[in-house]
Amino acid sequence: MPDSEYKNQTEKYKYISGQHGGYYRHDFVDHAYLYNLYFPPEEVFSCFKNQIHDLVLNYPVAQDVLASLVGKLIDQSPEHIVVGNGAAELIKIVSGHIARKIIISVPSFNEYANAAPAGRAIEFPLEIPSFQLDVDKFADRIIETHADVAVVVTPNNPTAMAVPKTDLIRLAKKLADHDCQLIIDESFIDFVQDPGQKSGQTSMEDQIETYPNIVIFKSMSKAYGICGLRIGYLLTRNSNFIKAVRKGVHIWNINGFAEEFLRILPDYSDVFIKSCNQVKKDRDKLYTDLKNFSGLTVYKPDANFIFCRLPDIGPSAPELTRRLFIEHNIYIKHCQGKTMPDADRYIRIAARTKDENTNLVQAVGLVLRGDN
Repeated sequence: MPDSEYKNQTEKYKYISGQHGGYYRHDFVDHAYLYNLYFPPEEVFSCFKNQIHDLVLNYPVAQDVLASLVGKLIDQSPEHIVVGNGAAELIKIVSGHIARKIIISVPSFNEYANAAPAGRAIEFPLEIPSFQLDVDKFADRIIETHADVAVVVTPNNPTAMAVPKTDLIRLAKKLADHDCQLIIDESFIDFVQDPGQKSGQTSMEDQIETYPNIVIFKSMSKAYGICGLRIGYLLTRNSNFIKAVRKGVHIWNINGFAEEFLRILPDYSDVFIKSCNQVKKDRDKLYTDLKNFSGLTVYKPDANFIFCRLPDIGPSAPELTRRLFIEHNIYIKHCQGKTMPDADRYIRIAARTKDENTNLVQAVGLVLRGDN
């Protein structure tokens, strides 16, 4: 349905709320999808333009070269890496074809459970109302259910909170003798604020030598701002797991533009760090502004988005989301479909630029007060 066929904003909202992308075609402010607005720099697009004929007309490279390109970026051996058409491709392979029984801490990214065959996914609730993961209870549940794959998303989506590295190491140790691969999804790890000062909340990639039962998943779309290129990877020392996943990817699963991005990305490492710092600065200001609303519970974020619980009195999360779009042309995500108590009272807001965040806060205030 093209824009020209929309009869009104309400009809447009119904259409958009059923989509999973293509938002840029529909003229609204997207505070729903989670990506870095400050990367990649314009030079990257110029590189694509200069090579567009070669990138379109020729086959891209296959898995061995792709793994080498990612390996250079993260300083890891390529034999420990599988590169996917986004992390979603790898999730589909693991949840849908490798895991006999998969357990996921929830609320979290729904695709891990959605991709699993019926009856093979187990959901483990986070502590309420803190939404913290009790790794000891989680380990006990994993062992009790004989799950062979366990998933922790950190920082988590939608809560935006990270699990301390010390807790993840303890979890890996507890599972070491129980034939369970621990997937640690670090798609938002680049946005952790001052990681050296927050209980060691940094990447677990440096632990794969010590714990071969760890599998790091990373979607590059979020931090690198390349949702349309579709690049993700997994990293593990478990050679059997690597072989099983590689059997599931086809020979040319990454297109030439994504390959070229991986080739030139190391040249922009300083620019990337600066971009993440700007995202964190904007995110922190948005967090501070949202905290000023009476009755709104705002969770301190480690990712590039904010998780909030609405007051018990007032619009529900779906209603707030609908009104923000219809009345202010702003789209956020409500959490009604997440597994948690009172899910219809929670929202997730992606941080954008300073001015856009300011407009968002003003619009939220108007809806919460019942103003038009």
